[in-house]
Amino acid sequence: MNQRTLPAAFLLALSLAGLAGCSSPTVITLNDGREIQATDAPKYDEESGFYEFKQLDGKETRINKDQVRTVKEL
Repeated sequence: MNQRTLPAAFLLALSLAGLAGCSSPTVITLNDGREIQATDAPKYDEESGFYEFKQLDGKETRINKDQVRTVKEL
């Protein structure tokens, strides 16, 4: 690599690393077998005992932790 492409390659690697930290879709599987897709990993509110997340259609949703079987990133 010459001196000109080295900073460009470094900037590209840094950009890709930054994108890896961004949100990723998540599937929440409920105890009854239903699956709900979220735009990002749900946040758990310890005070209320609910997971809070935004569905793919933009709807804000809360689900009791007792109803959740698994939470997996896609």
